[in-house]
Amino acid sequence: MQKIYLTIAVICIAHILGMVPFAMYPTLIPVLQAEWSASNTAIGWVAGIYFGGYLVAVAILVPLTDRIDARNIYLLSMGLTAVAPMAFAFGTFGVGSASVWRFLQGVALAGTYMPGLKAMVDAVPDRIQSRTVALYTMCFGLGVAVSFLIAGVLVTTLTWQWVFVASAIGPLIALCIAWFFLPQAAPKKTKEKFSLLPDFRPVLKNKKAVGFSIAYGVHNVELFVFRSWAVAFLFFAMADRESGSFGSNWSPAFIVACATLIAQPFSVITNEFAERLNREKVITIVMALSAATGIALGFSSQMSMVLIGTITCLYAILTIADSASITSAVVRNAHFSLRGTTMAMHTLIGFLGAFAGPILFGVVLDLAGGDQASIAWGFAFVAVAIAVIIGPLAIWRTAKSS
Repeated sequence: MQKIYLTIAVICIAHILGMVPFAMYPTLIPVLQAEWSASNTAIGWVAGIYFGGYLVAVAILVPLTDRIDARNIYLLSMGLTAVAPMAFAFGTFGVGSASVWRFLQGVALAGTYMPGLKAMVDAVPDRIQSRTVALYTMCFGLGVAVSFLIAGVLVTTLTWQWVFVASAIGPLIALCIAWFFLPQAAPKKTKEKFSLLPDFRPVLKNKKAVGFSIAYGVHNVELFVFRSWAVAFLFFAMADRESGSFGSNWSPAFIVACATLIAQPFSVITNEFAERLNREKVITIVMALSAATGIALGFSSQMSMVLIGTITCLYAILTIADSASITSAVVRNAHFSLRGTTMAMHTLIGFLGAFAGPILFGVVLDLAGGDQASIAWGFAFVAVAIAVIIGPLAIWRTAKSS
């Protein structure tokens, strides 16, 4: 068991390091938007296309883990995770070219996140699978927090191109770690005819897993709106204040990084409550509170920075709190032989929300008056809150399914 725990710990560290490039673009939105003279819709598109790449790739890569070793997919994708930000640095001249490289970054994420989880889950005993899922998904958020912290430091000393280049160091280290520590799977034995595209029909019959996956989709709408737009929102709120520059210790990126870091344990804590109480009720309460807090944040831009920072931290906690609970529910309701395909469906639906969320936010922001109008930020967060309500409805609609 000690070897298993060591493997879990080391791969979680690699997972965090592989996330280092994640926050470079969201942190640099004010800089890149000015350089490209881009609208909020265009900026939201570049933020969302990252998850569009994830969507396209995950439908192919994750189901393949039921047929081939997830380790091989993970290693190749982590290599792409290191290459893509360097390509963004020297091959981006506007929204169009930026979209290409962001798309490839999303493809790389698809090949590391769920395949890494699949490799770990298959290697651990059933009795610790739920906690392994909770820990691994929490490390995604820890990686995001670390990424924002690093981005906040890099933007004060480097040009935006070299910020992206420097971020590639994390995935390179992660690749070396995974090469030595990520366990190899037993040879796959299947009589099924090989197909590049997965057959989702068997897993779509699992209504309970589908219900939780829909909840995961709207969960990701608000989670990745926060991760894509929070720095820009705080930059707007702090524009006329002394602490509004990137050079301040309380820069927007630093605030988002701290809020994200503080929030991470709450995913595991909520999952422990869900294990002991009614999982559907726990998730419903968290999602309702999160939607309300998002609206409060959206209309807080003219308030004191202490209050804005407090609401930001609370929103970061609530947007991540139900993540492990939802994903664990899907894993435990999946048939073992279809676990990879079920996880592919889950992450496909989930990151459809991640793709749509930042774009929806940018569109509403433009329609409501633009990023210099405080009321527009409020309406954009209201649109996200409305989407979140779909989650509890989907869970309870399928709650009695087996």
